[in-house]
Amino acid sequence: MTGTTRSSADIDPRRKRILFRCWHRGIREMDLVLGSFADAEIAALSDGELDELETIMAEEDADLVKWVTGEKPVPARFAAGLFPRIAAYKPDFSPIVAAKDEGGR
Repeated sequence: MTGTTRSSADIDPRRKRILFRCWHRGIREMDLVLGSFADAEIAALSDGELDELETIMAEEDADLVKWVTGEKPVPARFAAGLFPRIAAYKPDFSPIVAAKDEGGR
């Protein structure tokens, strides 16, 4: 299961390829970020924005996760443009905290 909620039937081959790659990153966190972004915006992106998205996608997933979560600063080359829009699709990656047991401990 990819997680995608968007059909690729109505988009051109380049956008289909990018949509697929956004949902098949290798790191689930980046599947969720890039995939959610692509589901919502792939049809409206300009050719220049598609080029920029492909440049971002060429980065290592481990680096992308750190930039999206704020663990590391976003490089200047990505600080403006498309990356902030992509990062806005970040789900809550905070660690799951176990609830106290019923005894109140």
